[in-house]
Order: sequence, then structure tokens, then C-alpha cells
Amino acid sequence: MMECCCGLLTAQKQPVPLKGIEVELEVKDHVATVVSTLHYENKEDKAIEAVFVFPLPGDAAVCHFSAKVGQTEIVAEVKEKQEAREEYDDALSSGQQAFLLEESDQSPDIFSLSVGSLPPGESASIRLEYVIELAVQADDALRFCLPAVLNPRYQPQGSEGGAVQVTAVPASQVPYSLSFSARVSSPRQVSRVDSNCSLEPLQYLNAEQSQAAVKLAEGHKFDRDVELLIYYKDAHRPAAVVEAGQASAKPGTLMGDAVVMLSVYPEFPQAVMSSLASSGEFVFVLDRSGSMDCPINDIVHDETRISSARDTLLLLLKSLPMGCYFNIYSFGSSFEHIFPKSVEYNEKTMEEALKKVKELQADLGGTEILQPLKHIYSQACIANHPRQLFVFTDGEVGNTKEVTSLVKKNSSSHRCFSFGIGEGASTALINGLAKEGGGHAQFITGADRMQAKVMQSLRFALQPAVEDISVTWDLPKGVSVTLLSPPLTAIFQGQRSLIYAQLTGQSSEAKDGCVNVKYMLAGHPTQNQIAFTLQPTDQTGLTIHRLGARIVIRSMEMEEDNDAVMVFGETGDKKEEQGGVKQKVVELSVQSGVSSSHTAFVAVHKSESNAAQGPLLRRNIPVPSFRHRMPMPMMMCRMASPQPFACSNSGYMACMVMEDCCGDDLLCDDSVEDVPPPPPPPPRRELWLELVSLQKASGCWTLEKALAAALGKTSEEVEKSKPAAVSKDVWATILALVWFHGFKSDMQDEWQLLAMKAVSWLRAQKAACVTECVEAGNALLGCEVQKDMLGI
Repeated sequence: MMECCCGLLTAQKQPVPLKGIEVELEVKDHVATVVSTLHYENKEDKAIEAVFVFPLPGDAAVCHFSAKVGQTEIVAEVKEKQEAREEYDDALSSGQQAFLLEESDQSPDIFSLSVGSLPPGESASIRLEYVIELAVQADDALRFCLPAVLNPRYQPQGSEGGAVQVTAVPASQVPYSLSFSARVSSPRQVSRVDSNCSLEPLQYLNAEQSQAAVKLAEGHKFDRDVELLIYYKDAHRPAAVVEAGQASAKPGTLMGDAVVMLSVYPEFPQAVMSSLASSGEFVFVLDRSGSMDCPINDIVHDETRISSARDTLLLLLKSLPMGCYFNIYSFGSSFEHIFPKSVEYNEKTMEEALKKVKELQADLGGTEILQPLKHIYSQACIANHPRQLFVFTDGEVGNTKEVTSLVKKNSSSHRCFSFGIGEGASTALINGLAKEGGGHAQFITGADRMQAKVMQSLRFALQPAVEDISVTWDLPKGVSVTLLSPPLTAIFQGQRSLIYAQLTGQSSEAKDGCVNVKYMLAGHPTQNQIAFTLQPTDQTGLTIHRLGARIVIRSMEMEEDNDAVMVFGETGDKKEEQGGVKQKVVELSVQSGVSSSHTAFVAVHKSESNAAQGPLLRRNIPVPSFRHRMPMPMMMCRMASPQPFACSNSGYMACMVMEDCCGDDLLCDDSVEDVPPPPPPPPRRELWLELVSLQKASGCWTLEKALAAALGKTSEEVEKSKPAAVSKDVWATILALVWFHGFKSDMQDEWQLLAMKAVSWLRAQKAACVTECVEAGNALLGCEVQKDMLGI
């Protein structure tokens, strides 16, 4: 008889049948194909069912699922979800092996993989494949993230759907291994590949350096998501790729016709970009749930997510233009706002807001973001001040679809910029908020500075609003186009916009097409034109079709909650009832082989020789989580509270089983109430942030003792060096600008906007002797900053 305790074990001495995961990434320009192989082995003396709940990118198109048992490969089929579940259960009931892969009903970035009826001593390899677009970062890098961390998701009371069971352990206790390799190819040179994890040296595969390979170094600890940043030379080049339809599919269908993917990189005139908007309503929404008290990363343990968010709000408030409107909301199990409604930005309101920002702690319990958003949307918009929403959260939300649907419903009245803080933030939530709100999404992980990424998004928000966007096609006679992507609602300078379209028919004449993206920019008509060949590429397989299908499926799913919705079809304007929409989703999902919320992959190994006898042992595969880092007071449990996403059925508020963690068996959710938080540590603000905090709303600094201290000088030294003909405020402002350029030039992305405001204030003063002030400032501070560098 086999020993039950051999092999990999959980802290509760249960064997873990998952032994290792191999991930192969293939990047072609800005599209990636990911193949994950999961190796299982049953070392117990009875047949088992292994269940693994794990994260995937929320916008991934899962397009292949198969199992290899011995020498037999079983390829799964996409079927309606309930039908797939019944087929899986029936197979297990008859002793057959079966495999099921399904997407969570609540959030498209969580999947459940069930390996059923694995006999004693037998092994199985599961192959999972998905395709995904790579997001463009502020520094033009393409970002790929392999989610490794799954934190519990808070499920507010009364929200739709049930909780998904997740078994989690601290990252250091994950009982299986991960190997990861990547191959990158592009028409352009691959400049470099960076990562938040240790990599082996980059290997170029050709003389042009347009192909490269890299591997994850051995010993990955599962303490973070695996992130790659890929840099191409000349990354902003517009491009179009046409992919031929599937030979076996019916012409006129999405999979049977050709599909084109267009990459548009708008470049706005410098004259427009040099004058940032001076109007707008800026609403900042900050997560204050208990998990925001976790360290921001593994490098600086005394900097928490909430403290970094406070510093970021300081920068944001100092960088806003005079005359705009603003407000700050914070949320947990309840929500608060600093002002009853948005107020005009001036010295008085800025100082009042900053005073309250200093007091913000991660002490509001759970993560209920829906109610503050509803309250914001209930407030009337301010004429001539476009609403800009900035949402900061660690993304541990269970009702993702409800939240993104609400943002979409109100998308015509605002833009939404979202920020996922820390490892394991929900990609479906963060990307969904930005996508449906016509904004931009950023993830802050590892050593990333939150301030730099947030200020990049503020620059986007301050860009002149792009209006009246239209896409027109010039195609040869006999070729028609059906747009697969939702209409473009936002375009930002230097940021890629992707357009997918289905091309029906053929032309015996011209082989080229052209698309024009037209819009109004600062009151002036502007357009970007892309010419492309209709000749299909043979390099992409069906990747573009699957991404296009995923977009259509997601669009229909987002509209499904409405009584009647617009459905993509031959005419594009047919209205269907909710049940009809589900049927459309299922049909396209089955046709394209791409998963959806209404379908699942199922495979059955119909072999009588290995039929299992008796009940199966259930084995839950643990996934890494960071919730064990929460403060000890948050470990207490309460009952009769909203159920978290990852909750056991024990009746406790608590929920995720964290084995051998902090000496307790349970790790509780954010929603703990009435437990006093630990006293906040004394603020430890960086020196340059002290200087930022002294800036006035108008953009100037005043000559005071605190300014001298922030500059590392005495008041006497600062006042003695002031040129006689210059006012104290002008002198103080120039000193601050010289200090920033001289000592913090590497962080210019973070203070650039507040410096521009200072320069605008100086110009308005028509100050004399500016050159003399800069020279005196250099002498005092020991810098060599040129006047032209300041922009004065």
C-alpha cells in the first residue's frame, strides 16, 4: 500500500498532487501566446479529484485546454457551462477521468481547473493556452504579467453570485515549482527585456536582434507575479496585421473571414501638448480596506500601500491647475468624502484636503467600491469641467462585473483612471475600470513607484480632450468591414489604440486598404491614417481572430444586464433579449474556441481499464496569497457580515485557509469592524516630498524656515543669498525649481507638473533678474542648473 504522507504536503499533511508548472511565452510584436503545462501525480492509495483555483489576466482569450494521460492526449471542447459541468460529473460518476476548466462567474481573471478521477500512482499533464495583448507603459515598454498571486476577493452583502472557494498559503509555502521561458520577435529591434524577477541573461537569436529569448532564473519563490517589460526600438510605429480565416469555418462568420488588427499611435502637435488643460473636475477614490496596510513591496517594508497612497495624493493635489474642481473619496465597508461635493481648487480647499489626507488610515474594513461610485455618479457634473475619476485599490473585490458595468453605464459623463496596488491586484477590475471609463490603467508592483505612474495618468487627464472620434475605411470593391472593437472613446498622446475588424469578401483588383481615425483635438480637426495590405500574414495562426472573438464576447457580456442590448451580428443593430444574448455568447465561444462566462472547457478520457472505484478524495491545490502580511488586529473574526469572495463555509467571517500562518489557522477578511487599528507610525516623508508639501496652490513657494530646512540650509543662508531686487516668493520658487532639477532630475516624471505650475506663476509675476536668481540658487545649493532647463 502507498504511504499517504509521501511527496508534497500541505501544512495539514494532505498530499498536493500538483508537482510543477511550466510556462512558455511567445511574444510577436505586441501580442503574446502563453502555454502553461501543469504536471500532476497521484501518490495516494485512492483516486483523487484535484481542484486548482488560480488567476489569469482578465483580458486573456483562453483558447486551448488538453490533458495527457500516459501516451493518450484528450483535447477539451468548449461547451455551455452547465452542460460541461454535467458531462464532467457524469464522467466521474461512471469512474472515468475528466477535466474541467471554467471561468469565474464573478470575475474573468479567476479560473477553476478540476482534474477528476486520477487513479493511484498515475500522472497527468494539463496544457492550457491563452492569447493576450500586451499593454503599453508610460516609458513605451510592453508589459506582460503572469499572475502568480491570488488574494481573497471581498464579496459585499447583496452582490450578485456566490463565492469561489480558494485555498491559499503564504508564498513561501507554495508546494510546487514554476519554470518560465519567453521568446520575443518583432519587425523592430528588441532593445532589452526587464523583469521584477531574476532572469537569466537575454539571448539574441539573430544578427538584427529582432528575436530574443530569456528564462526565469531557478528558485522562484512565488512571492510576486512574474512581470516582463519588453522594449522595442521605434515602438510608436503604427501597424496593421491581416489574418486569414479558418479554412474549415463558414465564410461570412468571424472565424471564416479575415480579421485585421490595427495599432494606432496618435502623435499630437507640440503646440497642443505644451498647454495642459486648466479645467476639469478631479475625483480621487482611495481604498482604505484593511489590506491597504500591507507593505507596498518586499524592498521597503515600512512603506505600506496606504502611506504610499497618501504621498501620491499630496503630489496630485499640488499638481492640479488653479480653477479646477476636486474631491477625495475613501472607501472600505463604508465610504467617506472630504467635501459634500466637488469644490473649486484654491489655497484654502487644498490645505483643508491635505490636512485630512494626512489622517487617512487603512481602517475602513472591507472593499466595497460600488457605493462610493454610485454616490459620485449621482452628483451633477460641473459645466465646462470634464469629470476625471482616479481609483486607487489593491483590487481585492469580488463583485468585479457589477463595478465595471456601473462605470460603463456612466462612461459618457467621465473618464476613469485606475491603479492596481501590490501583488495580486485584480486585472479584470483595474483594466475593466479604465477600459469602460475611457481612461488608462496602471499596476504598481515590486519596486515600482506609485507616484511616477499616477502622475503619468494625470498628464493624460490634463491632455486636451479628444472628441468626435470616428473610424472610416477605404477598401477595394467587393470587400466590406464589420467593426469588432467597441467604438473608440478615448485617445491619448503616444498611447496605442487597437482596432479589430472583420473583413468579408475578396477583391480581384486592389490588394491594399486604408483606415482613417478622425477626431477633434483642442477644437481642430485631426486624423491619423494607416495604409495596409490585404494579403494575410502566415505568422499568427488564429491569434488575432481569437482576440477579436474575446472582444466581441466581452462586449456582449457587459451588455447582458440590460433589458435589451445591441448584439454584434450581420447588421450590427438587432436587439435581443437577455437569453438571446447568452445564446449568442455561447455560439461565438464554441465557434472560436475561446472561453466565456457562459461556457467551459471539458474533456473526458473514456477508458474502461482505469475506471475508478468508490468515492474520490478531493485535493485543493493551494495558490500563493499575501494576506498573511496583514496586521495582527485584522486576524480577528466576526459573524453576520458580508461574505468575502474566498470564504469557507465555517460560518466565520474569515475565509481563506492560510496554513501554518502566524500561528493561526485562519486569516480574516478586510471586513473586520469595531477593531481599533494599531496607532499609525510617525510619518517618514522623503525630503523632496517635504519640499513639495510647502508649495502653494498657485504654484509658488514662500520664503520660510521650513523651506530652508527642506533645502538643507538655514534661514539666514537662504535670505542672505537672495538678490536684492527680487521678491521673497520669486526667490523661494526659483530655489525650489533649481533644487528639483539639480538633485531630483531622475524623478522628473513625478514633479514635472507642479514645476510647470511654478513656472506659470513666475511668468505671471514678470519677475526681473531671473538669470541672477538662478545663478545665486546654483551657488547656494551647489548645483549647475541652466535657466533654460527651468523653462522660464
